[in-house]
This record gives sequence, C-alpha cells and structure tokens, in this order.
Amino acid sequence: MTTVHEPATATATAATAATATGTTTATAAIAATGTAATATVAAGPATAATVEVGLSVWPASTTEVPHGDLAVGGVPLAEIADRFGAPVYVLDEAEVRDRCRTYRDAFPEAEVLYAAKAFLCRAMAHWMDEEGFGLDVCSAGELELAVTTGFPPERIVLHGNAKSPHDLDLALRLGVGRIVIDSPSEIARLAAAVGPDGHQKVMVRVVPGIRAGGHEKIRTGTVDQKFGLSIADGYAAHAIARILDQPQLELTGLHCHLGSQITSVTPYRIAVRRLVGLMSRLHEQHGLVLPELDLGGGHGIAYRPGEPALDLTALARKIRAELADACATAGLPVPRLIIEPGRAIAGPAGIAVYRVLSVKHTGEHVFVAVDGGMSDNPRPALYGVRYAPRLIGRRSTADPARVTVVGRHCEAGDILAEADLPADVRPGDLLAVPVAGAYHLSMASGYNLVGRPPVVAVRDGRARLLVRRESLDDIRRRDVGL
Repeated sequence: MTTVHEPATATATAATAATATGTTTATAAIAATGTAATATVAAGPATAATVEVGLSVWPASTTEVPHGDLAVGGVPLAEIADRFGAPVYVLDEAEVRDRCRTYRDAFPEAEVLYAAKAFLCRAMAHWMDEEGFGLDVCSAGELELAVTTGFPPERIVLHGNAKSPHDLDLALRLGVGRIVIDSPSEIARLAAAVGPDGHQKVMVRVVPGIRAGGHEKIRTGTVDQKFGLSIADGYAAHAIARILDQPQLELTGLHCHLGSQITSVTPYRIAVRRLVGLMSRLHEQHGLVLPELDLGGGHGIAYRPGEPALDLTALARKIRAELADACATAGLPVPRLIIEPGRAIAGPAGIAVYRVLSVKHTGEHVFVAVDGGMSDNPRPALYGVRYAPRLIGRRSTADPARVTVVGRHCEAGDILAEADLPADVRPGDLLAVPVAGAYHLSMASGYNLVGRPPVVAVRDGRARLLVRRESLDDIRRRDVGL
C-alpha cells in the first residue's frame, strides 16, 4: 500500500488572479487555498464592496452590506434568517453553476458526474442537467429523486458497497447508464436481475492501495476498508473474469475512489498508473480493451482561510499527461476519463446561518451555543473538522475573543468551531458558517427531534425555498404506533 502525505501548505492560490478584473469568480476560487488576497466583488443590487481575506472561503458573490451584514447572491443573510427562520442553509446557485463550468473547462474531454451524496435536491439535479453533468448516486432514493425531476437516467451511475435488491431493480427499471460492481456477490445477483435477454453496462470498483484523504474515516483507496476489490491480491482481476462470463453484462471500465478531502495531485497520478497496469494485464489475458476509466472524486476544498485545496488546473494537466504516458507504455488506447466531484461543487456554495441561544463563561472558556449543531452537521463530531463562523446582522466594535461555538444537542462533542468572535456576542445574534453546502443536510439526523433546516437558493438578488424545514408535524406523522 502506498501512503501519500498531504502537503502542509497550499498548492495554488488561483483566486488572486481574478482581482485584476475587479470581480472574483468560482473559476478562480475553485483552485484557491483560502489565502486569496483582497478582491473586489460585484455586490448585486448593492454597491461594490472590498472583501477581506477572512471571506476567501465564501462564495464569490459574497459582499459586505451596511450594519455588519453579509449578502450572498445579492441577498442579505440576516434577511434570509428573518424570512425563513434559523437555522437555515443558503445555497448560491451561481456559485454551483460556475464551479460546474470550471470542471467542464478543466476536463473538456472527460465525463463529469456530480456525486449526489454530497447534497441532492430537485433543484440541484436540475442544475446538474443544465450544466451537462452526469450524476453519481448510491441509493434508490437518490436515483428516484433525480429521475422524477427529469434527469436522464442514461447519464446516471449507481454505485455502493452494499446495493439492496430494490436499488438494483430500480436502476434496471429506470435504465441507468452504468452500475458499478463493488463485490463478487453482486455479479450473479445483477446478471440474474438483468435476465438472459437483457443488457446492462457495468464498471468494477477497484482498490489501488493508496492511502489519501483528510481523515482516516474518509480514506477509501486502501485494502483495509469496505469498498471495492483489491488489485494487489487478485480479487479485482478474478471478479472481472467472472463478469466477462456474463454476456448480459458489458464491462465498460474500471472505477476507483481514493477518499475525500485530497489536496495533492500525487495520489491520483499513482492511481492512474496502477489502474492502467491492471488494464494492460486484462488486455494480455482476455484481449480486453476498456473504453472508460473513472477516478472518482474526493477533491479537497478549504473550510477555513489558509487551508489547502486541490489545484484543479494542475490535476487536469497532470492526470491527462499521466494517462497518456501510461497508455502509450502499455500499448493501449487512452480511455475516456470520468471524474466525480461532489464536495468541490456544493461545499463552497453553501452557508449555514444559526441564531445564538446562549453565551456561557465557564472558567477560561466561553461557550456560544446556537440553535443547530450535530443534527444538521455531524462532520465535526465524526471527523473533528472545524469551521470559521462570522457574526452577521449587526456591526460590533468589540475586540475579538476566543470562543467555542457549540450546538444545542445533548453531546459534549457537539462542537462546531473554535473561533474569534466579537467579545459582545449575545443571545439573538446570527452566526453564518461558510462552506456548508456538502455533507450537512445530506447527513442530517433526527437527533433530539429538532427537525432538519430548510435550504434556500439565492441568485441575482432573489431568494427561493428549495427544501422546506422539517416540522414537528412531519415527525409525528412518521410515528404511527402507540
């Protein structure tokens, strides 16, 4: 197994390039590290404002407006909290679309699939369709929501380490483009479900033995986790041989996913070499030429200013060169590349807005408790991640003080951030948390029965509800026994 050490410093600061035009864009910000210099952004209906370094991880449309508030997509965040309540997620539609276009520009020859597990709703599926993306789904629920929204099923890929019979049946009935086989037992099950006269394109998820990613729990390219079939021990090659014995299954390529929050290009280059090596052996043994190679996603983003992010331009250039060189050495045609960004599309486009419920001084600690927490964002409890909240809705002249922003739930680990906030922060204040578009609502729970927050889209000075707040009535309706 190869361990790839992530760099401690940023790999790119592309966001600074946009300052020459006076307007930052997601095209620049997607490759940024969170250390962008001061830049001027268009303020929608308000006047132009200078965005400080502390806003480098916010959507490109973010502007400062009077009285200490921030506007995203031309809509003040405090106004959204007043209208829709708190906590609330805000999603910048233009940021989502700009990030999609950045991927299309960086990988014009590749098929780009949005990893729906990061965040999915009907509007998001519609935006991905309009931007020419495919979808990567991992359940019947994600699949059905996308297709009933009108997303073309032939541009959908179903994966998952333990697909249920319902997952497979629905995928076949709706006509998904490809199904990623993750274990040997799926081969016979899928072949039987397709039937002797049917046909289904499939890929095989392989494990290249590369340790990469931001946390042990989100590293999926190693042999000691539940996903995929190992190249090193021969299980991948054996599974592929079994697939070739099933005429109703058409093997189109290899699939791998190394993990999440990867900020270095190196693990992807190693993966290309190992996957092309397997493709070469398959060609020698079976005369097989696979037309597709899926490198998954896991592209790292900055959650706080100064954190590293994956340089997308460098990734595209180096992967393209590595793939061409490896295939030339193996005497194979270059397969079509597939990539699956999720977090890198949705994450920086989202903001979570909370209302402060209490401020407690305990010894040397100051705890600022908000009206959400681990039920709407379990990532801090799961992975120890921290965010960079900001006071909005009023201007404070108080000196900054170190505080711990905590949630309202009955867990000591319900902590959102260690942050510097104005010392006069008080109950009723609003805190906005950037980079909250991925793995927040999609991983939200019903803990303490507080209900999941709504999602509001902003664009061109308008706000509209995408997903309504989960109410106590919703919770009661599911509770049918007494």
